[in-house]
Amino acid sequence: MRTTLRLPAEASAVDDTADRARGDGTHEVAPGLAYLRLAIVNVAFIGRHGAGDRDWMLVDAGLPGTRALIERAAARRFGSGSRPAAILLTHGHFDHVGALEGLARHWDVPVIAHRLELPYLDGSAAYPQPDPSVGGGLMSRLSPLLPRRPVNVGSRLIALPQDGSVPMLAGWRWIHTPGHSVGHVSFWREEDQCLLSGDAFVTTRQESLYATAMQKPEMHGPPAYFTVDWQEAGASVRRLAQLGPDLVVSGHGRAMRGPHMQAALRHLAAEFELWSTPEHGRYVTTPATVLGGTAYIRK
Repeated sequence: MRTTLRLPAEASAVDDTADRARGDGTHEVAPGLAYLRLAIVNVAFIGRHGAGDRDWMLVDAGLPGTRALIERAAARRFGSGSRPAAILLTHGHFDHVGALEGLARHWDVPVIAHRLELPYLDGSAAYPQPDPSVGGGLMSRLSPLLPRRPVNVGSRLIALPQDGSVPMLAGWRWIHTPGHSVGHVSFWREEDQCLLSGDAFVTTRQESLYATAMQKPEMHGPPAYFTVDWQEAGASVRRLAQLGPDLVVSGHGRAMRGPHMQAALRHLAAEFELWSTPEHGRYVTTPATVLGGTAYIRK
């Protein structure tokens, strides 16, 4: 496995000067779309700056301990006391749902996810064990220590509708992109070709703590230590590359846009096994099915 498809600095979609002037702590990368970096992971805000109560959405919910940071950024961006219409989830790994229970309770909002992801969000199932043998850096080696226990927002859960629409969010649709997790989804806005890819592919080498901290512009497959079906993961990257996105906000790394990003994504999709699939690992040839009595439900 090769691991790095480097991108030039001009592929970054972030305008630091404009972000500082706006002062809400987020990176605004398209009309009505911004994201907040929380150490190793991103959360996204869909909604224009200054949108009122229930007129915006949060996508994913960060690491444990980041609730106050998310609430502060939301208050600065949308106004004090402004709550989202819902929290959308790309998937339920610990770094995407760390503040979910507290935020959902505080804002009194529904949580929307793919139906196959619901067992990991209603307290009934733990994810398959991570795979430190994939290599790539400290994050991989530490992966057995990362939380796998499910959160429980079962009373608030809504399954994404099968027609691809996103409830309460006109202009966006969801795309099933399994592999990293069975119910992983990405979000797509056709009007301006904006893609929230979640962890289907990312723009930093998430297996390496150093690379994650530095966030040099790169194109990578999903974080390898948590990916449990590499055949599906490759198919998902190819599905997203076919969209030809102009802007990508991934779950990890800086937002990227333009022809350099598009070329790297096409390259990753065309040669996924070369650039992303590990040379060895517990799920490389055999996807997760049943581990420790917990079912991993194949679509």
